[in-house]
Amino acid sequence: MSQLRTAALVATVNALCDRLQQAREPAMAFDAIGAATLQAMGPGLLTINAWHAGPAQIERLWSSNPSAYPVGGRKSKGDSAWRRQLLERGEVFVGEGDAALAAVFDDVQVIRGLGCTAVVNVPLCYQSRVIGTFNYLADRSAWPVAELAALRVLAALATPAVHALLAARG
Repeated sequence: MSQLRTAALVATVNALCDRLQQAREPAMAFDAIGAATLQAMGPGLLTINAWHAGPAQIERLWSSNPSAYPVGGRKSKGDSAWRRQLLERGEVFVGEGDAALAAVFDDVQVIRGLGCTAVVNVPLCYQSRVIGTFNYLADRSAWPVAELAALRVLAALATPAVHALLAARG
């Protein structure tokens, strides 16, 4: 990694930590994590969602593109290999290429329209239970291992805010 890239990454991490320390509500934490994710990963779509297992629905809590993916939007998630992997077993899902996206997303046309060709869905787990997802879509032919690791760390930072929001709702 070049010195310039290292310096930019350090600045992003330090700014994120400072903003998280000042976050008084989950939305502020989501804003900080979203900004850091897009700065570190480059252009793409990021959504942070709650998982409601009872009704089998994903609820969008934060979106980097609220016109295409508005906060508050909900999607039902029926039984599928994707659901079992991500939402039930709590395993990261990596999708690369149009066929992979079309196999798991019914809104693949919107995703294509945003120029995204690949996705990483990271489960947000609290006390060994999936409570949400952290989804980053971008134009990639393949996900570098370092980006996958960075997305998992950023997702872990979002988990307390998702939990706090859900706990506040009762």
